[in-house]
Amino acid sequence: MKPMGAIPTAFRDVPLTIGGRPVDEFAAQTPVFVYDFDIVASRIARFRAAFPGVDLHYAVKANPFAPLLAAMAPLVDGFDIASGGELAMTEGFANPRSFAGPGKRDVELESAIGAGVTINLESAGEADRALAIAGRLGIAPKLAVRVNPEFELRGSGMRMGGRASPFGVDADQVPALIKRILDAGADWRGFHIFAGSQALDVQAIIDSQAHTIDLAARLASDVGASPPLLNLGGGFGIPYFPGELPVDIEAIGKVLLPGLGALPDTRFAIELGRWLVGEAGVYLTRVVDRKQSRGETFLVCDGGLNHQLAATGNLGTVVRRNYPVAVATAVPNAPTETVTVVGPLCTPLDRLADQVELPVAQPGDVIAVFMAGAYGLSASPWEFLGHPRPLEILAASAT
Repeated sequence: MKPMGAIPTAFRDVPLTIGGRPVDEFAAQTPVFVYDFDIVASRIARFRAAFPGVDLHYAVKANPFAPLLAAMAPLVDGFDIASGGELAMTEGFANPRSFAGPGKRDVELESAIGAGVTINLESAGEADRALAIAGRLGIAPKLAVRVNPEFELRGSGMRMGGRASPFGVDADQVPALIKRILDAGADWRGFHIFAGSQALDVQAIIDSQAHTIDLAARLASDVGASPPLLNLGGGFGIPYFPGELPVDIEAIGKVLLPGLGALPDTRFAIELGRWLVGEAGVYLTRVVDRKQSRGETFLVCDGGLNHQLAATGNLGTVVRRNYPVAVATAVPNAPTETVTVVGPLCTPLDRLADQVELPVAQPGDVIAVFMAGAYGLSASPWEFLGHPRPLEILAASAT
């Protein structure tokens, strides 16, 4: 038997309930993702209490489900997008938007500039193209500079700084680029400094934020102008695996807030994705077959890697570990067994849980994979082998 991550507190009822409703209400057709928006709203409220005066931006790439975006729009201060597709998804919301990511195509730049979206420039070449497009449109573009810092966020799942990178402009090249932007008559909107993501080490996040503020202050001094906005990135992780603990954001806020005085004329934002929505999502898949093979029991389900790639360990995980899973339809005190939960794909990579202890399940029972609210369906190859696209449902007392 192998360990798995802890099931989020909100989902520990047996049988499973989501938003106070029985799982059967959501699992009539599987596979399906269910997002409990009450959990998201609670996260947003917790952020507001821990970081008063700091703007909250939602990173759309974490989960772009349209009803989720619509429900979040009144509660967050901005949407951070990373493609022309996400630009279209967020059209119509009053929230300010910023557009990051390397390789922005000219058509994307033109659409974003025309819509008044802030472009987080990733290179001097991108700045040249944005300025040329804006000149043709007769618009003063909103341009920020994404900085590739000299430091990284220690212990983060993806390190975005401290090395050669396709992301952002190397810090020593930033002042000259900003001066060129200002000379061209653009509306300089500030800095985006993102050192890493999926970090659970509070001190590492605190240190990274301190380095970020110091770097922004030095760059502002070199330029001779204060940045209107400093996007501090985010990096707050969630505990997917055994032994991981939640991030104490209140401890981070207590240290961060006094440090903001280093840039008194600047607004600050924190950009979050998975910390807001990751724990709110549950992926439900139905057992189609139960089989024995050389002493092991396999539960074969109607969905897997094609919908929830990260849970199978195939989205940047070096060593495969088990996400928290449960038999959603189990009754209290049911007998348990050691099983491996797999999907329907013709690849041994399609393994949702490896040798975990679960209540005995039969065909027709429903398996729940937790921590499925971020980088789930949109980060998975759902067209692979032509299986049906799963449903998505937003569940909340307020909707």
